[in-house]
Amino acid sequence: MDSRIKRREFCQAGGAALIGIVAGPCFLRGSEVRASASAQAPSAPEVRPEGKNQLDEEGIMEKKIEHIEVKVINVKGTCGLGHKAGDIIKVTEQGIEGKICIHALYSMLPAVFAMMFEARFPWLTNPDKKTHACPDAANPVVFEIARIREA
Repeated sequence: MDSRIKRREFCQAGGAALIGIVAGPCFLRGSEVRASASAQAPSAPEVRPEGKNQLDEEGIMEKKIEHIEVKVINVKGTCGLGHKAGDIIKVTEQGIEGKICIHALYSMLPAVFAMMFEARFPWLTNPDKKTHACPDAANPVVFEIARIREA
């Protein structure tokens, strides 16, 4: 009898629950840290190097994200799909509007998804905009991924 389990059978058999049991002690430890941190007095807002504080960012984040805008800002060489500077793609939870190379989309999708759900990237000077390079090193296309919030 083969003792290996196929991936689909593993998921159906509650593999995620098994992973949770194995990782449980790590999560427990994290909850203890959160509990002890919440027992402390609230601290002053964190001051950011660029002069913005945490309260400014929270004020921005109160506005709901309408969509994510992906804009071509630079093309070097010849893009196989024909992207040109200024091309705009709109990404919502319902889908994508506009023309985008499947390879570029596949490489940027984790960042687009993270930005759609308020992920913070500590290295960004503007928390609502980040750049992303196409994976084609011979003909790189640089995109700007931006959160577009309600007015």
